[in-house]
Amino acid sequence: MAATILIADDDAVARRLVENMVQKCGYETVVVDSGDAAIAALTAADAQAIDAVVLDLVMPGLDGMGVLAKIREAGLNIPVIVQTAHGGIDNVVSAMRAGAQDFVVKPVGVERLQVSLRNALNASALKGELQRIRHAKEGRLTFADVVTRSETMAGVLRTAQKAAASTIPVLIEGESGVGKELFARAIHGSGERKAKPFVAVNCGAIPDNLVESILFGHEKGAFTGATERHLGKFVEASGGTLFLDEVGELPLAAQVKLLRALQEGTVEAVGGRKPVKVDVRIISATNRKLLDHVKNGKFREDLFYRLHVLPLTIPPLRMRREDIPHLLRHFLARFCAEENRPITGISGEAMAQLSQLEWPGNIRQLENAVYRAVVMSDHDQLGLADFPVSAAQSASAPDAHNQHAEPLIVGPAFHSTVPTMISGSEIPIAPLPSAGTLAMLTSAGEMRPLEEMESEIIRFAISHYRGQMSEVARRLKIGRSTLYRKLDEAAADDPASGSADEAS
Repeated sequence: MAATILIADDDAVARRLVENMVQKCGYETVVVDSGDAAIAALTAADAQAIDAVVLDLVMPGLDGMGVLAKIREAGLNIPVIVQTAHGGIDNVVSAMRAGAQDFVVKPVGVERLQVSLRNALNASALKGELQRIRHAKEGRLTFADVVTRSETMAGVLRTAQKAAASTIPVLIEGESGVGKELFARAIHGSGERKAKPFVAVNCGAIPDNLVESILFGHEKGAFTGATERHLGKFVEASGGTLFLDEVGELPLAAQVKLLRALQEGTVEAVGGRKPVKVDVRIISATNRKLLDHVKNGKFREDLFYRLHVLPLTIPPLRMRREDIPHLLRHFLARFCAEENRPITGISGEAMAQLSQLEWPGNIRQLENAVYRAVVMSDHDQLGLADFPVSAAQSASAPDAHNQHAEPLIVGPAFHSTVPTMISGSEIPIAPLPSAGTLAMLTSAGEMRPLEEMESEIIRFAISHYRGQMSEVARRLKIGRSTLYRKLDEAAADDPASGSADEAS
């Protein structure tokens, strides 16, 4: 999913020109004709997420300077590029002091606007990453630190926000690398206990003979090697939140004691003589289906229902592909700053290919792929060659649909190869091809399966509308979730694609 740019200008002709240029740059647009409408688009409860604003300074009613003031009052961290027909130095200084990211003079050229938007989005991504890192170190992560634009994730976020307002036990389920601990920290950082400790324990990394000692503590001399007293994670987290990661890996003996601690609000250290009262909020996480562990006798049923009060399932990255461009931008900004590399962006071809991969390691794998690319690249822009996993899958997934097909032109014909989607990170202005061939018959004169032709139609639509998935879904008259499901089904049915995924 491309970044979304809000355009605010009272001049209909200028507004349309800027809209066309922004769309040609590969971004989605939201267009308004006044300052008041711009503020409404940014602050409404159901407002669409906006990544940057192109703002006319001179408008009737609430002008550009007034919009900048209201953005600052609302505490919105959105980069703003102001434009006006009057390019005096006083206007520039005033706009920059009011919080504008950049300044362009009407009529702005597409190249100048392209550079300004790219710089604004990169700076915004870096600012967001630095804030996220600072919040993580200070234990103040909130849901604003979760990078997502996925409709699938919207419901998860709403549920998590409701959970944060109480002390209800939460069980976060999801594959490895989807960000379960980030959500746990955001729940803690958005609730009443945010000023108290957040203690994370990886239950799968603790030796069985030390689980009770680490969770509940031990007294000095309680066992061989216990040379001093240890309070335990429950006592350390008292008043705050205890995060039990990979809780399904706990041995059965420790599960019994954990259940008692949850029921009675007390823990008893190994070698201790009396229980210690604790007040902790429990958030647990697992990358397995915990109910299957219960059925197999590996996890206590009574403990399962103690932890499973509010389940929260985080979908894998392949189910929310529209998040990939935003995550790429954030990771690129962070690693470029950390490694002091002057890389300006990721090519549209690479962005499109990366958005179509399965990413079995989810966000963690994507993050590491960007880290490697930033360190190893010799260019000022990352391309496909900088991502070996992408290049390997592309090379091993030839087009199997048209190998023996006879072309038959039907209506607006098209090529069946995987399209190159255009991303805001790379701004090629050349138009995409608008004609080609659709093969409906095989070499034997038989009709091709409907699913194959449907897949090619969808791929062409993605190419034609430059990767703007909302527009693709709207033009094909299907929901976006249906669009992504059909793409996943097509990838699953393609044996070449499947083998590439397994190889990765």
